Formats: sequence, structure tokens, C-alpha cells
Amino acid sequence: MSLRIENQTCYIDTDTLHQRLPASALTVITDAAKSMSAVELAGERIYVTEAEADALTVAGATDGRRHLKATDGDSVI
Repeated sequence: MSLRIENQTCYIDTDTLHQRLPASALTVITDAAKSMSAVELAGERIYVTEAEADALTVAGATDGRRHLKATDGDSVI
């Protein structure tokens, strides 16, 4: 997967998807099961790093992430 952001335009390339669109058209979400950030595009969930998620929101994407917290008693969090 490749993600590039230039002048608030996102270029996303995967094995099955090649998109160029404004960052404002994207929403960064949290996949709680995988504890990862992602964007959904054309019915496909594309996982991104936290640095990429932050860069997308700075470029104009909607930040729909949720903070996850551990609920186990032995958690270090």
C-alpha cells in the first residue's frame, strides 16, 4: 500500500485500488479489533500508520478515530 499527500490531495495505491482524491473526502477511523487506524474507500478498508492518519487529518480528512483503552486488570496502560 502506498499513501502520498500533496497539497491536500491524497494518492492511494493498493494491489486493487488506485485513487486520487481530496483529503476532505476521507474519514480516518479506528478498527478496534485490530487497534489500528484506517480509511474506507471503495468498499475497501485501508490500514494506515498513526503518522499517516495524523497527516491525513492535517491535510483535511475527518478525524473519526476513537481512543482505545485496555480493560484488563494486568494492563500496563
